[in-house]
Amino acid sequence: MSEPSDSTDPASTPRPWPRHGSRIGAEYRIFRSRFDDLENPRTGQRMERVVLETPDWVNVIALTKDSQEIVIVKQHRFGSGGNTIEIPGGMIDPGEEPLVAAKRELREETGYVATKWTALQAVAPNPAFLDNHCHHFLAEGAALDETQELDAGEDIVVTTMTQAEAIEAVHSGAISHALVVTAFAQVFDLRRNGIERSLGR
Repeated sequence: MSEPSDSTDPASTPRPWPRHGSRIGAEYRIFRSRFDDLENPRTGQRMERVVLETPDWVNVIALTKDSQEIVIVKQHRFGSGGNTIEIPGGMIDPGEEPLVAAKRELREETGYVATKWTALQAVAPNPAFLDNHCHHFLAEGAALDETQELDAGEDIVVTTMTQAEAIEAVHSGAISHALVVTAFAQVFDLRRNGIERSLGR
C-alpha cells in the first residue's frame, strides 16, 4: 500500500495555471460564459478554457417538527427531460446572504418555515467549469405555514418522506441529483443504517 502524499511537499501540489487574459462569451439567464487564456505549467502551452460564471445556490434539508419526516419536492427537470425527487433549493439573488436565500427558497417552493437553521458545508458543484458553490442547510422544526410562491418556470409537487425512505431512495437511485445526495451525506450517516445523524448531537 502506498503512503499518503505529504501536502507540504511542493511536488504533491499542482501548480497554478497562469492566466494571460479572458474574454466574455454569451450570457444566459442562469450563467455567463467566460473564456480564459491559460498556460499549462507543465508544458508551457497556452490554451483557451471555458468557465461558466454562475450564482451560488442553496439546498435545504427541512425536518418536520417531530424530526421524523423530510420535506421533499418533485419537479420536471429540463436537462434530464424527466421528473426528479429533490429537496428545496435554488439560486442566491445578488447581494443575498445564503441563509436568507435558503429560508426564502424553502418558503417559496413548499410553504414550509422552520424554527432552527444550521449551515452545513458548502460544496463546489463542478469545479471543472463552474465557479460557484452550493450552500447546504439543515432546517429543523419545519411546519407548513404559508402557500407556495412559484415563479412562471416552476411546477413543484411538495410531499414528505421519512428519513429511512429518503435514504433508501438515495441508495436505489430514485434520488440521483448529486447536490441533493451531498446534502444528505452531510446530515445522515449513509455508511451505517441510513438514519443516524452525523452532526454529533
